[in-house]
Amino acid sequence: MAEGIMKSLYGKDCYIQSVGVKNDLEIDGFAVAVCAEIGVELSRHRSRTFDEMEEWGDDLSSFDLVLALSPASQRRALDLTQFYHIEVEYWPILDPTGIGDDREARLEMYRQARDQIKGRLIKRWGPGKVKAASSA
Repeated sequence: MAEGIMKSLYGKDCYIQSVGVKNDLEIDGFAVAVCAEIGVELSRHRSRTFDEMEEWGDDLSSFDLVLALSPASQRRALDLTQFYHIEVEYWPILDPTGIGDDREARLEMYRQARDQIKGRLIKRWGPGKVKAASSA
């Protein structure tokens, strides 16, 4: 969600790659649904690991910042700072996976996580680009 939201806010003003500690291959359908609610398309997004980034040619030393959204990703990112000069910020964002008794309750938890991410991005970098409102 973070990559999609950041790209929707800041476009090509920055280079961002979403990476995790493990690769789930398919993006979570609840994340796709709640991001679609705010105009962020995630259905074609695929997750990858730090190791896969390196294997696919991304030079981790070219990144300035890692935003870690889980303790596990923070630990992995801090391990990388032994070899690369990368700033690491930990943002404790709600992990909505598996929370909620029914579909609507789960969607609400994903909305909370989405809104936490968006709020932190805006607090850190400002409101971003403004999308033109469509008229009916």
